[in-house]
Amino acid sequence: MAKYSKDLWNREKDGSRKEQRSFLRYAIVATALFLVFMLVKKDGIITWVQAGINLRRQQRQIELLERENTELDERIRMMKDNRDTLERYAREKFYFAEPGDDVYVIE
Repeated sequence: MAKYSKDLWNREKDGSRKEQRSFLRYAIVATALFLVFMLVKKDGIITWVQAGINLRRQQRQIELLERENTELDERIRMMKDNRDTLERYAREKFYFAEPGDDVYVIE
């Protein structure tokens, strides 16, 4: 195979397979030019890959934010429906206390 690919560019060795080898040379050059064009132009493969990576990153961020929103909605529902949960949150977050309670803040 390596010998054949080396000899591909030597037109003297075409012999009876002149059309096939000529087409193969044409196909290789056309493919190389196409790849160079796609890599260099503004909306080429590199831009597509970067857009795909950016899109996947944004999708993961959306999933994370949706999960956080669900958790926050559940916390809101718990604080609305359960007075003990609301009181515990107020005590822990804002250091609220009932009259007569001693508050110790330990950071």
